[in-house]
Amino acid sequence: MKTIKSRRDFERVFSQGRGYNDSYLRIRVAPLDEGGPGRVAFVAAKRLGNAVFRNRCKRVLRESARLAGLPRDGYDVILLSTYRTHDSSPEQVSGALRRLLGKAGV
Repeated sequence: MKTIKSRRDFERVFSQGRGYNDSYLRIRVAPLDEGGPGRVAFVAAKRLGNAVFRNRCKRVLRESARLAGLPRDGYDVILLSTYRTHDSSPEQVSGALRRLLGKAGV
């Protein structure tokens, strides 16, 4: 799975992309200019809790992204965890992710 790593790419997705929210996660989606293979990023803010809590959130996000078929060609997607991500199963989060991707038209 290709991931977004550079600060410039994160800033591009946040400035040019659109956001969608659910109780399990939030996403930012931005189309790629060149239309190449898509990438994904997984974010768990420090305000959520300690490193163990945040790492569990990112593991759930990674598995739910895999179940939802991310990355999709032509789109960069940033997945942001919420408090409910930690206690949820990847299947629950994947269902929410599919709904949000449908809203985004990805």
